[in-house]
Amino acid sequence: MMQITFNAPDFSPDARLINFIEHKLYGLDRYFDRPVHVEVCLKLQDTGKKIDEKITEVKIHVPGGWIMDKKTGNTFEATVTASYESIRRQLVRIREGGRVSAQR
Repeated sequence: MMQITFNAPDFSPDARLINFIEHKLYGLDRYFDRPVHVEVCLKLQDTGKKIDEKITEVKIHVPGGWIMDKKTGNTFEATVTASYESIRRQLVRIREGGRVSAQR
Protein backbone atom coordinates (compact mmCIF):
# COMPACT_ATOMS: atom_id res chain seq x y z
CA MET A 1 0.00 0.00 0.00
CA MET A 2 1.23 3.45 -0.86
CA GLN A 3 1.74 5.93 1.97
CA ILE A 4 1.22 9.58 1.00
CA THR A 5 2.28 12.53 3.14
CA PHE A 6 1.28 16.09 2.39
CA ASN A 7 3.04 19.38 3.01
CA ALA A 8 1.33 22.69 2.20
CA PRO A 9 3.25 25.55 3.84
CA ASP A 10 1.20 28.34 2.25
CA PHE A 11 -2.36 27.12 2.96
CA SER A 12 -4.48 24.32 4.38
CA PRO A 13 -5.74 22.05 1.58
CA ASP A 14 -9.38 21.00 1.81
CA ALA A 15 -10.57 17.40 1.93
CA ARG A 16 -11.72 17.48 -1.71
CA LEU A 17 -8.20 18.36 -2.93
CA ILE A 18 -6.56 15.75 -0.68
CA ASN A 19 -9.01 13.09 -1.92
CA PHE A 20 -8.35 14.05 -5.56
CA ILE A 21 -4.58 13.78 -5.09
CA GLU A 22 -4.81 10.47 -3.22
CA HIS A 23 -7.14 8.98 -5.81
CA LYS A 24 -4.86 10.08 -8.65
CA LEU A 25 -1.59 8.93 -7.07
CA TYR A 26 -2.97 5.61 -5.83
CA GLY A 27 -3.26 4.79 -9.54
CA LEU A 28 0.54 4.49 -9.55
CA ASP A 29 0.33 1.65 -7.02
CA ARG A 30 0.18 -0.98 -9.77
CA TYR A 31 3.81 -0.20 -10.67
CA PHE A 32 5.14 -1.27 -7.25
CA ASP A 33 5.72 -4.71 -5.80
CA ARG A 34 5.96 -3.40 -2.25
CA PRO A 35 4.81 -0.40 -0.20
CA VAL A 36 6.29 2.95 -1.17
CA HIS A 37 6.34 6.39 0.36
CA VAL A 38 5.15 9.44 -1.56
CA GLU A 39 5.73 13.05 -0.51
CA VAL A 40 3.47 15.73 -1.99
CA CYS A 41 4.25 19.42 -1.49
CA LEU A 42 1.66 22.00 -2.54
CA LYS A 43 2.73 25.63 -2.82
CA LEU A 44 1.32 28.95 -3.97
CA GLN A 45 3.57 31.26 -5.95
CA ASP A 46 2.73 34.97 -5.91
CA THR A 47 3.19 36.19 -9.46
CA GLY A 48 1.85 39.69 -8.77
CA LYS A 49 -1.37 38.87 -10.62
CA LYS A 50 -4.79 38.28 -9.16
CA ILE A 51 -4.41 34.50 -9.51
CA ASP A 52 -1.47 32.79 -7.83
CA GLU A 53 0.26 29.94 -9.66
CA LYS A 54 -0.03 26.52 -8.06
CA ILE A 55 3.09 24.39 -7.65
CA THR A 56 3.00 20.67 -7.02
CA GLU A 57 6.12 18.67 -6.15
CA VAL A 58 5.80 14.89 -5.97
CA LYS A 59 8.60 12.63 -4.69
CA ILE A 60 8.33 8.85 -4.67
CA HIS A 61 10.91 6.67 -2.97
CA VAL A 62 11.63 3.64 -5.13
CA PRO A 63 14.37 1.03 -4.90
CA GLY A 64 17.56 2.74 -5.99
CA GLY A 65 16.50 6.33 -5.35
CA TRP A 66 13.73 8.85 -5.77
CA ILE A 67 11.48 9.81 -8.65
CA MET A 68 10.68 13.50 -8.51
CA ASP A 69 8.43 15.77 -10.51
CA LYS A 70 7.52 19.45 -10.20
CA LYS A 71 4.71 21.13 -12.11
CA THR A 72 3.30 24.67 -12.12
CA GLY A 73 -0.17 25.64 -13.33
CA ASN A 74 -3.46 27.41 -12.66
CA THR A 75 -4.98 24.61 -10.54
CA PHE A 76 -3.64 21.89 -8.28
CA GLU A 77 -5.77 19.35 -10.12
CA ALA A 78 -3.99 20.19 -13.38
CA THR A 79 -0.53 20.08 -11.81
CA VAL A 80 -1.21 16.78 -10.04
CA THR A 81 -2.55 15.23 -13.25
CA ALA A 82 0.53 16.37 -15.18
CA SER A 83 2.85 15.04 -12.44
CA TYR A 84 0.99 11.72 -12.44
CA GLU A 85 1.58 11.31 -16.19
CA SER A 86 5.25 12.24 -15.92
CA ILE A 87 5.88 9.86 -13.03
CA ARG A 88 3.91 7.08 -14.70
CA ARG A 89 6.15 7.33 -17.78
CA GLN A 90 9.27 7.21 -15.57
CA LEU A 91 7.95 4.14 -13.75
CA VAL A 92 7.25 2.37 -17.05
CA ARG A 93 10.85 3.04 -18.14
CA ILE A 94 12.16 1.69 -14.83
CA ARG A 95 10.05 -1.46 -15.11
CA GLU A 96 11.40 -1.98 -18.61
CA GLY A 97 14.94 -2.09 -17.24
CA GLY A 98 15.81 1.57 -16.92
CA ARG A 99 17.42 3.21 -13.96
CA VAL A 100 16.20 5.73 -11.45
CA SER A 101 17.67 9.04 -12.61
CA ALA A 102 16.89 11.29 -9.65
CA GLN A 103 18.67 10.78 -6.36
CA ARG A 104 17.86 12.55 -3.15
